[in-house]
Amino acid sequence: MLTLAAPVTAFAITAEVARACDAAVAKAFPPKQIGNPAAGSLKGTAKDKRDYFQKCVANNGKVDDMPAEASKDSKPSK
Repeated sequence: MLTLAAPVTAFAITAEVARACDAAVAKAFPPKQIGNPAAGSLKGTAKDKRDYFQKCVANNGKVDDMPAEASKDSKPSK
């Protein structure tokens, strides 16, 4: 039996969206040591950074100011 799969459509992001999202990730996840990307981030993991970047791209370069990692740990106000 021959099974046909629907073609997967991929889209390319623009340079402006990529720059905006890269800046948003850098702001939301500051490095431990300036100029040394191998030092890691003060907040979150590499997966958190990827998820934040993908969320930014999905929203066409617009994200909220709080990273996703911080919103999970925040406690509700009374």
